[in-house]
Amino acid sequence: MTSKLLSRRDVEFLLYEWLDVTSLCDRPRFADHSRETFDGALDTAERIATEVFLPHRRKSDIEEPEFDGERVRIIPEVGTAFAAFAEAGLLAGPQDYEFGGMQLPLTVHNACFAYVLAANVGSAGYPLLTAANANLLLAHGSPAQIDAFARPELEGRFAGTMCLSEPQAGSSLADVATRAEPDGDSPFGPQFRLFGNKMWISAGEHEVTGNIVHLVLARMPGAPPGVKGISLFIVPRRLVGTDGGCGERNDVALAGLNHKMGYRGTVNTLLNFGEGRFKPGGRPGAVGYLVGEPHRGLSYMFHMMNEARIGVGLGAVALGYAGYLESLDYARNRPQGRPVTSKDPASAPVRIIEHADVRRMLLAQKAYVEGGLALSFYCARLVDEEHTAANEGERAEAHLLLEILTPIAKSWPSQWCLAANDLAIQVHGGYGYTRDYPVEQLYRDNRLNPIHEGTHGIQALDLLGRKVAMEGGKALQLLGTKMTLTIAAARATGDADLTAWAEALADALKRVARTTAALYAARDPERILANASLYLEAFGHVVLAWIWLAQALAAHGKAGEFYDGKRQACRYFFRWELPRTVPQFALLDCLDDTTLAMRDAWF
Repeated sequence: MTSKLLSRRDVEFLLYEWLDVTSLCDRPRFADHSRETFDGALDTAERIATEVFLPHRRKSDIEEPEFDGERVRIIPEVGTAFAAFAEAGLLAGPQDYEFGGMQLPLTVHNACFAYVLAANVGSAGYPLLTAANANLLLAHGSPAQIDAFARPELEGRFAGTMCLSEPQAGSSLADVATRAEPDGDSPFGPQFRLFGNKMWISAGEHEVTGNIVHLVLARMPGAPPGVKGISLFIVPRRLVGTDGGCGERNDVALAGLNHKMGYRGTVNTLLNFGEGRFKPGGRPGAVGYLVGEPHRGLSYMFHMMNEARIGVGLGAVALGYAGYLESLDYARNRPQGRPVTSKDPASAPVRIIEHADVRRMLLAQKAYVEGGLALSFYCARLVDEEHTAANEGERAEAHLLLEILTPIAKSWPSQWCLAANDLAIQVHGGYGYTRDYPVEQLYRDNRLNPIHEGTHGIQALDLLGRKVAMEGGKALQLLGTKMTLTIAAARATGDADLTAWAEALADALKRVARTTAALYAARDPERILANASLYLEAFGHVVLAWIWLAQALAAHGKAGEFYDGKRQACRYFFRWELPRTVPQFALLDCLDDTTLAMRDAWF
C-alpha cells in the first residue's frame, strides 16, 4: 500500500537526484555507507513509523497525558514507540560509532525522522528532544557528563528536555530568574542547587524512560544582568551515581500540565526546581552540574535550539505532507458533482480531483510540502558539509549559509505547511472538519510549530535584525551567490520555462537586496524591525522559489509523471506564489509605520 506519510519517490529524488547524498560516501566519516545502507535506514524508519508510531496517533490525542497529583499518566504505546526507535539505532543514527551511532549523514537521518514525525508528532517529540539534548552535551559537556548523561540518552535509557522559558519571562530569556547556588564539587563537575520555575517544558515529566535529563538555564550569584549572565546546568530527574545507576529523586517537581490544542502526545509541563518536595542529600534544592563555563549557557543552548528549530521546520513539513497525501487520496476516491460542461443531472458524479479548484488546492499543498521538505533536507546537507567538507573554507561557507537559512527553515514550513493542512481540510469538505478523518488532528498538531522554539516574530527579528547584517552582510551575499549560480544553470539549459523562472528569481533576488539596503539605510531600529515578519515571509518565498528552481533543474530532461509533477509544482510556485512578494517588498521599501504608530488606547 502506498504510504500516506511521505512520498518515498520524492524523498529519493531529493536525496539522490538533487542533493547527491551518495557522494558523501567518499568522505571518511561516511565511508562505510552506500545507497544500499541509506535505503535500508529509510526502510526501517518507514516501517517503524507505520507499524509502531502511526497506530496510536489518534489514541494519544484523545487520551492525552494526565497528572494524578503524583505522576503523569501517558498511554503505554508512547514508551513502546520510543524504545523501538532507539533499538533500531535511529536515536543515535548520526552519532559516532563510539556512542552507538551509525554515522549516518544528517541529511539521511532527517529523512528517516520525517517519517516518524509524519506518523505521530506527539510521540516523536520524546526522541527529538532527547537526541538534541545529547548532541548539546556531546558538543559542550565534559567526558564525565557525556558518559553519565549523553550515552544513556542515545541508548534510549534516559530522555532529555530543554528548560528555558519561565512563567514570567516567556521568550524573553534576559528575564530568566531561576538561580543556581554553588554546592561544592561532584564527579560531574561543579555542583549547584537550583531554585525556580520553568514553563512550557515538553516531555518534562513521564515514565517513558528511567530518567530524564533536564538542561536548565539559570543564574549564579553575582552573574551579569541579561542574557550574558545565564549559565547552563544538567539537572537529572534522578541523581546518577558514578556507576551509572539512578539513585534518589532530585528536587524537580511537576506543578501541572498545559492542556494543548494539538501535539497532545508530548506532555507539556510546569516544573518547580528546589521547592523542597524532594530533598536530595537531605535538603531542598535541585542538584545541577555546570555545563562548560559560567555565563555561557545561552550560547550552549543555542546548539540545541538551532537543531530544534530545523527539527520544528521538518516536523511542520511532515505534518503538512501527511495531510496532503490524505487529501490527495480522498480527492481520488470521493465522487461528487459533475464537470462544469455537463448539463445532464443523470450522468455519474466524477471524482472531486476532476474539479479544477480541488486540483488548485492539491497543487498548492504539493508546492508547499515538497518545497518545504527540500528546504529541510538542504539545511541538513549544510550541516553535513559544515562537519565533513574537505577544507575549512567549505565548512565555514556551509555554516554561514545555515545561519541565514535557519530562521526560514523553521518559520516558512511552520506557516505554509500549516496552510497545506488547512487546504487538506477544505478538500475533505465537511468530513475534514470532523474527527472521523485525520486531517483535523494534523492541523491542530501543526498549529504549535509557528509558536515553539521561537515564534515567527522572533525568527523575523533574528533574520532581519541579525542574520542579514552579520559579518557585514556576508551571509546574505553568499546566499545570493548560490541563487545566482542556480539562475545561470537554468538559463544555460535553453528551456523556455526554466529560463522564465530564472528571470523571475533574478528579479526577486534584486528586490531582496534593494529592500534590505533601504531598510538599513533608515538607521532606525524600531522602524526597520516593525515589519520584520513581513520581511521574513517575503524573503522565505524567494528562498523557496530558488529551492523549486533547483528541483526543476534536477528534473530537467527526465521523462515521466513524477518529473512532470515537479515541473508543474515549480510552475505553480512561480506563477501563484512568488508574485505575492511584489506588494510585500513595496510595503517594506516605504518603511511603513502603521503598526508601529498604533497605540494601545486605539484598539
